[in-house]
Amino acid sequence: MAREFPGPESENVHLSFSPTAKYAPKMPQSPDDIYARALVAAGPDGRLPLSRLTAWEIFPFEPDGLRVVALMKPEVPEPPRRGELGKPCNSCASTGEGVIWEDDQWRLLTFKEPSGAPLVVMLQPKAHYDLPNLPDDLGSQFGRLIVHIARALESLPNIARAHVSRWGDGGAHLHVFFFARPEGFVQLRGTCFAIWDDLLPATPRDVRDVDARTVARTLATSYGGDAKEN
Repeated sequence: MAREFPGPESENVHLSFSPTAKYAPKMPQSPDDIYARALVAAGPDGRLPLSRLTAWEIFPFEPDGLRVVALMKPEVPEPPRRGELGKPCNSCASTGEGVIWEDDQWRLLTFKEPSGAPLVVMLQPKAHYDLPNLPDDLGSQFGRLIVHIARALESLPNIARAHVSRWGDGGAHLHVFFFARPEGFVQLRGTCFAIWDDLLPATPRDVRDVDARTVARTLATSYGGDAKEN
């Protein structure tokens, strides 16, 4: 399906969308090209220098003594993720553990063990889709759900921001993380908050669960579906 988008100087850019299509023409740099360019910038041991990220006020580590791991050669094709090429899908095999909200197409869940953020929840479709092949009707629901979940998280007391992250390198079943960033901790702002989530002491389970139930009820009220009280 071709669509037009405004381009520079009022020109139109024609793009074709397909869940399995690759970009054309090919990316100018192959994985080997990128690896070779990185080695030129690296030291004799194959390690890249520390980046400007270490100077950010939100960087969670002191740069003294810190080293970048050596960059490994690209592996093409990549190994299959969970839920593709015959590997079992944990999400499809879900028994409902940790689910705090659901409707006919989606579920929102917490994790078995709390982590350093006040609350981390994960949104998944019940059917086995990844982001690029999500049907348009589910895509529309997905966009609305992101907004409503973020609203619910940011309505909690002492929560400044809802961080939304999708990586997808471990499993082929779409899963999107929402991190509740606590108010006042400006050091926890930005892209490093997922690292701080691993570093901070775990939020007490009873506190985490109360917040999770509150988010589920708020979502059920604003969007629909059912909040789980277990």
